[in-house]
Amino acid sequence: MTVLLVGADRLGNIPKELEQHGCTEVIHWPGRKPQCKKIPVSVDMVLVFHDFINHRLMDDVKSQARRRRLPILFSKRGVADMKNVLAANLHKK
Repeated sequence: MTVLLVGADRLGNIPKELEQHGCTEVIHWPGRKPQCKKIPVSVDMVLVFHDFINHRLMDDVKSQARRRRLPILFSKRGVADMKNVLAANLHKK
């Protein structure tokens, strides 16, 4: 599964944690500058760090993800919060 991480300047241990949840590739877009990019076709899920993102970028990413019907998760940048969000959303099935 390929995950697009939007927000945060540095990822720290986040990619390692995502690997434990089945993520094979991580694409990172920093969230401070409002970049209008298209979500790559290979992306299976979007994870937004809502405390480190420009509002315009967040709106753009949300609308793209909804149009493509991609799951979009929102978390604080901390690993503990991200673990809770992933556990609640990825392991529902």
